[in-house]
Amino acid sequence: MSTDLSFAQLILNASPVVQFVIGLLVLTSLGSWTMIFDRMRVLRRARRAADEFEKRFWSGGDLNDLYRDIKREQGDLTGMAVIFRAGFREFARLKGRGQIEPMAVLQGAQRSMRVALSRELDNLERHLPSLATVGSTSPYVGLFGTVWGIMTSFHALGNVKQATLALVAPGISEALIATAIGLFAAIPAVVAYNRYSNEVERLNNRYDDFLEEFSTILHRQIHG
Repeated sequence: MSTDLSFAQLILNASPVVQFVIGLLVLTSLGSWTMIFDRMRVLRRARRAADEFEKRFWSGGDLNDLYRDIKREQGDLTGMAVIFRAGFREFARLKGRGQIEPMAVLQGAQRSMRVALSRELDNLERHLPSLATVGSTSPYVGLFGTVWGIMTSFHALGNVKQATLALVAPGISEALIATAIGLFAAIPAVVAYNRYSNEVERLNNRYDDFLEEFSTILHRQIHG
């Protein structure tokens, strides 16, 4: 066995199974970082859009004018704007029929907003299950590589007459690299999952509060 304990040499001297595990964990880590940066961008955009739309909505302007402006911005809509558009469109459509009970009109608008809210949450939560999977499984994948590498090292000792620490240390070090890389892949994924899950929950609460407030406004309009 080689006694060179440099990081690169440890990987090159590892058994094929351990090298495969290390390669898999490196690819997994790269994929998780891609998802982390993607969610960072999406959630930042969602927070900014929510802040901007709330300012517009509570500025005291006419809702019909706001709806027309929103329709012209369809390509850039997200979050509250999508919920507002869905609710107001259904409200205006049902109210225009003239033969529907007021509560039925309001309930139709609320259903449309709930559907829009569900779709927005699905978009915000995209990749979060994958990050959770990376965070929970990567250490075990790395541990498998470590166990395999240590088994290989001890098996090789059967071919020598005198076992010494100098002989077994490189093999064990090669095996432990897999666990280290497994933790390197798992820790950022777990941290990102916890943080982004919290941010999605906060946005969900904001969307839900807006839905209820907007429903109250529609209720006053339809009974006004």
